Amino acid sequence: GVMEKLGLGPEVLLQENPRLIYARLTGFGQTGKYARSAGHDINYLSLSGVLSKLGRKDENPYAPLNLLADFAGGGVLCALGIVIALYERTKSGRGQIIDASMVEGVAYLSSFLWKTQSLGLWDRPRGENLLDSGAPYYETYKTSDGKFMAVGAIEPQFYEQLIKGLGLDSDKLPRQLSYSDWPKMKKKFASIFAQKTQAEWCSVFDGTDACVTPVLSFDDVASHQHNKQRRSFIKNDKEEISPRPAPLLSRTPAVPSLKRDPFIGEHTEEILLEYGFTKEEIAKLYSDKVIEINKPKANL
Repeated sequence: GVMEKLGLGPEVLLQENPRLIYARLTGFGQTGKYARSAGHDINYLSLSGVLSKLGRKDENPYAPLNLLADFAGGGVLCALGIVIALYERTKSGRGQIIDASMVEGVAYLSSFLWKTQSLGLWDRPRGENLLDSGAPYYETYKTSDGKFMAVGAIEPQFYEQLIKGLGLDSDKLPRQLSYSDWPKMKKKFASIFAQKTQAEWCSVFDGTDACVTPVLSFDDVASHQHNKQRRSFIKNDKEEISPRPAPLLSRTPAVPSLKRDPFIGEHTEEILLEYGFTKEEIAKLYSDKVIEINKPKANL
């Protein structure tokens, strides 16, 4: 109801411009019991059912930062909805309202979990399945220098290369899908990974299909050879590192700004003046707390 209070609700604006695409991104959606309730990523995850699947065995469910509901189920799917509406408008000539709920967005994003329940991928308790830290060959392991390696050797041919890299003999080990042996195998793998540094394990597994990669920190990620070759990370004029825009388009790749990120409200006045607002109108919007203005001050 925030935009309605400002007189800028979709019904008002769509009357003035029927081609307008009006996106409303909220946690719980525009209708329903929780529509006007406060919440955060962890709450949207919990209501979607996804949170119940995240976490290790015998531990509480945990939310992976605020990436899943806020950004993936929320921001990305809202953007996708805008793209779909733009495409539909080329046929109908009409705009529409997009009701992007983070609960529904992250639930839809997890369709894989729903559709594979009958395949045996998720029929065991949390933390005991193939992809949720149950399997010894889909896990992270600590190295002798306190860093970590990520292992994702699911397919038999990849698993065989993992076993070879670890210096083990598959003929003397339990079957890969022997669930009862998974805890014992995790301990064995952990003891072996703890014997070498992360760099030493990279020298063992780089160039193989064992699906073993280093867990890179933010400090290390830009200097990794693969990321350097693809220029996956960029530096701005303050030497701050951030990811290059993705995905990479062949004809019209995004050109990232190498300037520092703007402060919230830094360009508000400039943009509103460009759109025809007077300084008096801008001052009124600011005093009414409709907009925020934040001009950087010189450090003398």
